[in-house]
Amino acid sequence: MPMNVESFNLDHTKVAAPYVRLVGITEGSKGDKVYKYDLRVKQPNKDHMNMPALHSLEHMLAEFSRNHHDHILDVGPMGCQTGFYIAVLNDDSYENVLTVIENALKDVLEATEVPACNEVQCGFAASHSLEGAKQLAQELLEKRDEWTEIFAEQQ
Repeated sequence: MPMNVESFNLDHTKVAAPYVRLVGITEGSKGDKVYKYDLRVKQPNKDHMNMPALHSLEHMLAEFSRNHHDHILDVGPMGCQTGFYIAVLNDDSYENVLTVIENALKDVLEATEVPACNEVQCGFAASHSLEGAKQLAQELLEKRDEWTEIFAEQQ
Protein backbone atom coordinates (compact mmCIF):
# COMPACT_ATOMS: atom_id res chain seq x y z
CA MET A 1 0.00 0.00 0.00
CA PRO A 2 1.45 3.37 -1.00
CA MET A 3 2.51 5.76 1.75
CA ASN A 4 1.67 9.48 1.91
CA VAL A 5 5.29 10.61 1.64
CA GLU A 6 6.56 10.22 -1.93
CA SER A 7 10.12 9.32 -0.95
CA PHE A 8 8.87 6.49 1.28
CA ASN A 9 7.54 4.88 -1.90
CA LEU A 10 10.91 5.18 -3.68
CA ASP A 11 13.07 2.07 -3.67
CA HIS A 12 16.29 3.54 -2.31
CA THR A 13 18.22 0.41 -3.32
CA LYS A 14 17.58 1.13 -7.02
CA VAL A 15 18.73 4.75 -7.27
CA ALA A 16 22.24 5.86 -8.27
CA ALA A 17 23.41 9.11 -6.69
CA PRO A 18 24.12 11.81 -7.59
CA TYR A 19 20.94 12.77 -9.40
CA VAL A 20 18.20 15.38 -9.62
CA ARG A 21 14.70 13.92 -9.69
CA LEU A 22 11.32 15.60 -9.96
CA VAL A 23 9.46 14.33 -6.91
CA GLY A 24 6.11 15.90 -7.54
CA ILE A 25 4.03 18.86 -8.59
CA THR A 26 1.54 20.51 -6.26
CA GLU A 27 -1.03 22.86 -7.77
CA GLY A 28 -2.52 25.62 -5.65
CA SER A 29 -6.11 26.79 -5.77
CA LYS A 30 -5.15 29.77 -7.97
CA GLY A 31 -3.21 27.64 -10.48
CA ASP A 32 0.32 28.18 -9.19
CA LYS A 33 2.44 25.06 -9.28
CA VAL A 34 5.22 24.01 -6.91
CA TYR A 35 7.80 21.65 -8.41
CA LYS A 36 9.66 19.64 -5.78
CA TYR A 37 13.04 18.12 -6.67
CA ASP A 38 15.23 15.54 -4.96
CA LEU A 39 18.89 16.56 -5.26
CA ARG A 40 20.55 13.35 -4.17
CA VAL A 41 24.20 13.92 -3.25
CA LYS A 42 25.18 10.61 -1.64
CA GLN A 43 24.15 7.02 -2.29
CA PRO A 44 21.38 6.05 0.14
CA ASN A 45 22.38 3.57 2.84
CA LYS A 46 25.97 3.54 1.56
CA ASP A 47 27.23 7.04 2.30
CA HIS A 48 26.06 10.35 3.78
CA MET A 49 27.14 13.96 4.15
CA ASN A 50 28.62 14.92 7.50
CA MET A 51 26.54 17.51 9.31
CA PRO A 52 28.85 20.55 9.20
CA ALA A 53 29.37 20.16 5.43
CA LEU A 54 25.67 19.43 4.81
CA HIS A 55 24.65 22.41 6.97
CA SER A 56 26.98 24.78 5.11
CA LEU A 57 25.95 23.47 1.69
CA GLU A 58 22.31 23.96 2.67
CA HIS A 59 22.96 27.62 3.59
CA MET A 60 24.90 28.16 0.39
CA LEU A 61 22.41 26.45 -1.94
CA ALA A 62 19.53 28.29 -0.29
CA GLU A 63 21.25 31.65 -0.75
CA PHE A 64 23.05 31.16 -4.07
CA SER A 65 20.23 29.37 -5.93
CA ARG A 66 18.12 32.49 -5.45
CA ASN A 67 20.76 34.48 -7.36
CA HIS A 68 19.93 32.34 -10.39
CA HIS A 69 16.16 31.92 -10.08
CA ASP A 70 13.47 34.26 -8.78
CA HIS A 71 11.09 31.54 -7.62
CA ILE A 72 13.08 29.17 -5.40
CA LEU A 73 10.75 28.49 -2.50
CA ASP A 74 12.93 26.26 -0.37
CA VAL A 75 16.13 24.26 -0.17
CA GLY A 76 15.93 21.77 2.68
CA PRO A 77 18.18 18.94 3.80
CA MET A 78 17.00 15.36 4.01
CA GLY A 79 17.13 13.87 7.48
CA CYS A 80 19.03 10.87 6.12
CA GLN A 81 21.86 13.25 5.19
CA THR A 82 21.97 12.04 1.58
CA GLY A 83 20.53 15.06 -0.21
CA PHE A 84 18.26 18.08 -0.38
CA TYR A 85 14.75 18.93 -1.48
CA ILE A 86 14.43 21.98 -3.69
CA ALA A 87 11.03 23.58 -4.27
CA VAL A 88 10.49 25.87 -7.26
CA LEU A 89 7.39 27.90 -8.10
CA ASN A 90 5.89 27.89 -11.61
CA ASP A 91 8.91 26.60 -13.53
CA ASP A 92 8.34 23.29 -15.28
CA SER A 93 11.76 23.27 -16.97
CA TYR A 94 13.84 20.42 -15.57
CA GLU A 95 16.84 21.67 -17.59
CA ASN A 96 16.46 25.12 -16.07
CA VAL A 97 16.50 23.67 -12.55
CA LEU A 98 19.62 21.66 -13.39
CA THR A 99 21.30 24.85 -14.57
CA VAL A 100 20.29 26.72 -11.41
CA ILE A 101 21.77 23.96 -9.25
CA GLU A 102 24.93 23.85 -11.34
CA ASN A 103 25.41 27.62 -11.13
CA ALA A 104 24.75 27.66 -7.38
CA LEU A 105 27.34 24.91 -6.89
CA LYS A 106 29.85 26.90 -8.91
CA ASP A 107 29.14 29.83 -6.58
CA VAL A 108 29.91 27.53 -3.62
CA LEU A 109 33.35 26.85 -5.07
CA GLU A 110 34.03 30.60 -5.29
CA ALA A 111 32.68 31.47 -1.83
CA THR A 112 34.96 32.75 0.91
CA GLU A 113 32.42 32.27 3.70
CA VAL A 114 29.16 30.49 4.50
CA PRO A 115 26.20 32.88 4.34
CA ALA A 116 24.42 33.48 7.65
CA CYS A 117 27.01 31.49 9.60
CA ASN A 118 26.56 33.31 12.88
CA GLU A 119 24.49 33.03 16.04
CA VAL A 120 22.09 35.79 14.98
CA GLN A 121 21.09 34.15 11.67
CA CYS A 122 21.66 30.44 12.34
CA GLY A 123 20.38 28.05 14.99
CA PHE A 124 23.63 26.05 15.18
CA ALA A 125 26.32 28.42 13.92
CA ALA A 126 29.12 26.28 15.37
CA SER A 127 28.26 23.42 13.00
CA HIS A 128 29.59 24.58 9.63
CA SER A 129 32.35 23.66 7.21
CA LEU A 130 33.09 25.86 4.22
CA GLU A 131 35.70 23.41 2.98
CA GLY A 132 33.30 20.48 3.44
CA ALA A 133 30.61 22.28 1.43
CA LYS A 134 33.12 23.07 -1.30
CA GLN A 135 34.19 19.43 -1.47
CA LEU A 136 30.56 18.29 -1.82
CA ALA A 137 29.96 20.91 -4.53
CA GLN A 138 33.06 19.78 -6.41
CA GLU A 139 31.99 16.13 -6.23
CA LEU A 140 28.55 17.01 -7.60
CA LEU A 141 29.92 19.15 -10.41
CA GLU A 142 32.38 16.43 -11.43
CA LYS A 143 29.39 14.14 -11.99
CA ARG A 144 27.15 16.76 -13.62
CA ASP A 145 26.58 14.52 -16.65
CA GLU A 146 25.06 11.85 -14.37
CA TRP A 147 22.40 14.00 -12.71
CA THR A 148 19.61 12.88 -15.04
CA GLU A 149 20.30 9.17 -14.49
CA ILE A 150 18.23 8.31 -11.44
CA PHE A 151 18.22 4.53 -11.41
CA ALA A 152 21.19 2.17 -11.46
CA GLU A 153 19.22 -0.16 -13.72
CA GLN A 154 16.30 0.71 -15.94
CA GLN A 155 13.12 -0.59 -14.37
